[in-house]
Amino acid sequence: MAEATIFGKIVAGEIPVEKLAETERVIAFPDIAPQAPVHILVVPKTTEYANVTELAAGDPGLLAEMVAVAQSVANEHSDGDYRLIFNTGANAGQTVFHVHAHVLAGGLEEGSL
Repeated sequence: MAEATIFGKIVAGEIPVEKLAETERVIAFPDIAPQAPVHILVVPKTTEYANVTELAAGDPGLLAEMVAVAQSVANEHSDGDYRLIFNTGANAGQTVFHVHAHVLAGGLEEGSL
C-alpha cells in the first residue's frame, strides 16, 4: 500500500488507541463510530494489503490469525457470538484502504444483515 492510512498510523504508534487484543501481527481496538454495542476493529500490522481479497491471496495465515483474534475479542467483550465484516471497495462501504475486520455483537436484530 502506497498511501498512508489512519490504521497505518495506529500500528506505527502515531495515534494512540485502547488495545483490546494484540499479537505480533494483529491489533484489535474499539471503533470510534460504533454501529453496535460491541464494535471492535481487527487490523493487521502490515500495510501491504488494502482489502481482504488481497490478504487472502497474499497471506492466508494472517487472515486466519485475524479471525482468531476476532473470536477472542468476541469471547471477552460479548457472549462469543458475533458478526465479522470485511468491506471490500468504496462501493461496499470501505473507507480505509488497509484491510480490517469489524467485529459486531450485542443488540443485533435476529435475521438482520
